[in-house]
Amino acid sequence: MPKAASTRSTARPAAVRGQAPSAAATAMVDSLAPLLATWLPHQRWFAGKGRSLTALVPVAVTELLPPVPSGGEGPGLLHLLLRVEQQDPQQPPAAPAGPGDCYQLLLGVRTSLPPHLASSLVGRVEQGPLAGRTVYDALHDPYLAGVLMDRLRSVDTVGPLRFGRAGRIPAGLAPRLLDAEQSNTSLVYGEAYILKILRRVVPGPHPDLELPLALAAEGCERVPAPVAWFEAADPAGSGEQLTLGVLQPYLRGSADGWQLALSALAGGHDFLPEARELGRATAQVHLALASALPTVALDSARSAQLAEAMSRRLDTAAQAVPALLPYAPGLRAAFEALGGPGAVANGRPAQRVHGDLHLGQTLRSPDGTWSVIDFEGEPARPLAERRRPQPPVRDVAGMLRSFDYAARSHQPWRADWAARCRDAYCDGYAQAAGTDPRSEPELLRAYETDKAVYEVLYEARHRPDWLPVPMAAIERLAAQR
Repeated sequence: MPKAASTRSTARPAAVRGQAPSAAATAMVDSLAPLLATWLPHQRWFAGKGRSLTALVPVAVTELLPPVPSGGEGPGLLHLLLRVEQQDPQQPPAAPAGPGDCYQLLLGVRTSLPPHLASSLVGRVEQGPLAGRTVYDALHDPYLAGVLMDRLRSVDTVGPLRFGRAGRIPAGLAPRLLDAEQSNTSLVYGEAYILKILRRVVPGPHPDLELPLALAAEGCERVPAPVAWFEAADPAGSGEQLTLGVLQPYLRGSADGWQLALSALAGGHDFLPEARELGRATAQVHLALASALPTVALDSARSAQLAEAMSRRLDTAAQAVPALLPYAPGLRAAFEALGGPGAVANGRPAQRVHGDLHLGQTLRSPDGTWSVIDFEGEPARPLAERRRPQPPVRDVAGMLRSFDYAARSHQPWRADWAARCRDAYCDGYAQAAGTDPRSEPELLRAYETDKAVYEVLYEARHRPDWLPVPMAAIERLAAQR
């Protein structure tokens, strides 16, 4: 069981120094800490699984809807930015905790919880300003989800929260929480809009808002344009914003590429026209990003930096997943081709990319049009790294890995299906972009290898049953010369 957390107002991590939480915020988090310390590690979006909680530090506490006085029936809505400090199990118990991650929580407060909200229970508060109240995940409550949308559509500020919008949003949209496996939380409103609530937040321009806004300004129709968003100022005083949520059009009737691929496999059908058109869509997004935002040419220093980062990720993954160790020399050879003397990447253009492109990040409308969504990048990587210009082949490699994932989810494994889809995708990409990613096999191999290493670490931590899928790719990629 996770260790109970305690709030420390005198030993806050450096990231929150400069703006001390109020006494009321500290008291609020103190009273919630025993409940949250048990609840947080079980949430799908919580990134710190396997490490003991040592402290919950209030960054900001905002009443979006004040709790009613004791004995009243109406719910309250609390918005929390919470710094979660944890102990690394590989460090001695006396070692200081790391700086921690900042999480966004939206909590409902009621005197008692109706039966239809029982699954969202966090717990009953025993002491402090909310003593005797029941606290729960507010995003499961249609009423409180509606309150959040009302703030988003019509209010500019609430405490430290800042709401922005690109157009008028109608009132009275019924909310529906999406029950999907993801690192954030999404709600659909009126089957017209989808709101992504970012759970682990960091200061700086967030790609899931930054890139769709840039693409909308460029007139790219492959990506739904943001309709509204909300942010908070960095409490450390850096001048940066913490992006908290992004509202975009909901592509009703569209199906995600992953489910379409699995359906094709189950029905014994190929996926070649879809893969080819998806390659065209990817290239069009890349061309728009290159037009909207600065690009760079990879010199030897930048190439070496990319290769070194890949090697470090391999070292980290191999420490956590020893099964990688026998393949490490072969995998590292792919990175050396990227960043060593005479590196294949030297002189190649680099630009902003999606950063975590796979079939599940695409939607196909009933008329066959593909859209690309979820520009957050790989959330486990630092924001600065996710925003760094990369060769477009980074995204191509991610999609090629996704075809492999789909083929291996089918029994028996359809290696031929994956190979044909990979070629069709690259054909479509080359047709739209004018360059074929297969023409630079060393570059493509390096990025496929880096992606497979990421997958191994992810699956080992979150879905051990899936670990054989990326490990099969690791074996193949390590053997290439």
